[in-house]
Amino acid sequence: MFRKFLFMVLALSLCLPTMCYAQKKEISKAKDNVKAGKSLEEAETSMRKLLTDSANKDNEKIWLILFDAVRKQYEAVNEQMYLKQKADTSKLFLTAYRMFGVLEGLDSVEWNLKGVQPAKMKYRKRHAEYLNQLRGNLYNGGLFFVGKNDYKNAYSLFAAYIDCAKQPIFAAYDYKNNDKRIGTAAFYTVYCGYKQNDAERTLAYADVAQQDTIRLIMTYQYMAETYRQKADTTKFVEVLESGFARYPQSKYFFSHLFDHYYKQSKYDVAIALCDGAIEADTSSVVALFAKSTVLLAQQKYDDCVSICDKVIEKNNNFADVYLNAGLAYFNQATYIERTMRHSREKTQKLKALFKKALPYMQEYRKLAPNEKAQWGVPLYTIYLNLNMGREFEEIDKLMKK
Repeated sequence: MFRKFLFMVLALSLCLPTMCYAQKKEISKAKDNVKAGKSLEEAETSMRKLLTDSANKDNEKIWLILFDAVRKQYEAVNEQMYLKQKADTSKLFLTAYRMFGVLEGLDSVEWNLKGVQPAKMKYRKRHAEYLNQLRGNLYNGGLFFVGKNDYKNAYSLFAAYIDCAKQPIFAAYDYKNNDKRIGTAAFYTVYCGYKQNDAERTLAYADVAQQDTIRLIMTYQYMAETYRQKADTTKFVEVLESGFARYPQSKYFFSHLFDHYYKQSKYDVAIALCDGAIEADTSSVVALFAKSTVLLAQQKYDDCVSICDKVIEKNNNFADVYLNAGLAYFNQATYIERTMRHSREKTQKLKALFKKALPYMQEYRKLAPNEKAQWGVPLYTIYLNLNMGREFEEIDKLMKK
């Protein structure tokens, strides 16, 4: 066993000088290529590969060669554009993006090597000044990729733009307080994440995106849809409530909130929501119709019909409001039919209610002919009780099909 261990140690000691020599040779080759301005992508790949080795992660020389390899690629494309030559715009933005990653990484290495003493840091100030001049490329590049529907790259550039605000290398610039575009960049990360159907990315900068009040309504909608897809009802409702509080005229926030409260049988909350929407937009027939639906569920039939009639005055083609009004009368009739003993009074009440329900249900059928499941039984019952022979025969045949 000892002899085997000794052999392994000797073999390793022989390999180490060879490995070190190969690495030095690789670094030297990359440096020469960068200096000559050739094989820059190869040099970049080579240096990135070396940095994956934990033994090299603090090697400033490798970081600097890597930076120069990327910088020269950027400058080459930039020169082509300046000379109005054919240039790869995507490459310009992506190399700018990679430079930020490299110099932020180098800054972290130097910070650790210098014992967290900024005064001793050799590169920070110079590199921060250089990148600060290029930072607009991250924002503009993000917009460029959004225009190309390349949401993955767009997200990366916008995220890098935002993250500069918390990178120590840029501390002197105080982007968080001085850059008014950070909120808009964050909105685009929400948008790009949503377009990629990536919940984590959609929500990563959602809080920051709310600084962009111009696009806030869309930010809320993307957030809400994402929480709904995640089945996070609590967060979904929280965002809807925030959205409705700020945009009470928005059909999106109102309709989804109403559906939630109605399905939860929180009728008082649903009514208050409807009243808020009506107050914000007195012409809104959607909120009025929703309120009539709650009143119908609460068996407040007279109030329901009153609201329905208001809707019909505003829009006489709103099919479902006729159904609500018709059911308000029809439900009262069926209740009497179930609970009252047979008498002339009962018959008179039933006929009176069925007569009131009739025009609403007939108009609903006219506007929604395919909704037989909704109007079929009520009209059948109404025609039967009102002795409307011809109409009853027609619907009786229809129902038997």
